[in-house]
Amino acid sequence: MPDPSAVDAAVAVFADLREEGRELEAVVRELPYPDWALPTPASGWSIAHQIAHLHWTDRASLLSLTDAAGFGVMVEEALKAPDSFVDEGAEEGAALPPAELLARWRATRAALDEALAAASPDTRFPWYGPPMKAASMASARLMETWAHGQDVADALGVRRAPTARLRHVARIGVRARDYAYAVRGLPAPAEEFRVELTAPDGASLWTYGPPDAPQRITGPALDFCLLVTQRAHRADLALTAAGPDADRWLDIAQAFAGPAGAGREPGSGREPGSGRESGAGREPGAAR
Repeated sequence: MPDPSAVDAAVAVFADLREEGRELEAVVRELPYPDWALPTPASGWSIAHQIAHLHWTDRASLLSLTDAAGFGVMVEEALKAPDSFVDEGAEEGAALPPAELLARWRATRAALDEALAAASPDTRFPWYGPPMKAASMASARLMETWAHGQDVADALGVRRAPTARLRHVARIGVRARDYAYAVRGLPAPAEEFRVELTAPDGASLWTYGPPDAPQRITGPALDFCLLVTQRAHRADLALTAAGPDADRWLDIAQAFAGPAGAGREPGSGREPGSGRESGAGREPGAAR
């Protein structure tokens, strides 16, 4: 029998993913046709490419949950062009009329929401990396929706209010600490770090790791999430590291799978602690 607390946590992340998608859709729904072609911080990617990529990966997630054989075919196609299949998927979707692209993305999100709710909470579903449970898949989809939504917001020069949904992004960022070292061929520190993040409400504190750990990271949750998704450079964020290992981690942190990304250049994102974003910079290809 599934753990009731795990079921409740899964239901919560499904709801948060649903809301994250709705919020991003509200940003682009009324965009004039020419604005879909605006460049975003991802080199060569317009706003249309960003939404097309999210639709592509949501569709892949849906296949994983509902059609393992169909997902296997999708993986086989990706293996034929490992360096270009992500861009090709985005390019194909971006060529659609914006209204059609938006309608397809909306329908896929709705189907994915239903599939996540119907999935067995203990079953692991296939993915391009290790298999994932439905709750983990939803967390990963939320992280990517938020990160690519940041690219869209930067392209439009708008500021999105951070929400408590960022706790999912922050958690992935913390859990991916050792991966960030491994993907760079570096040994991960043996000791856990303490991470203390001020939640978007300004009053709550999200904490990870032993309270007495000498290596520590502190700062706003929003800034930490921007860092681990490589949507802003460390120099433009109000994050503080105590200890040489924690300090090194802030230079290499990434919450996404794939090769290490270069991230954005200093001064291309936010002023420390200000909440101001700009559209300059470059998204690492792996974060796509």
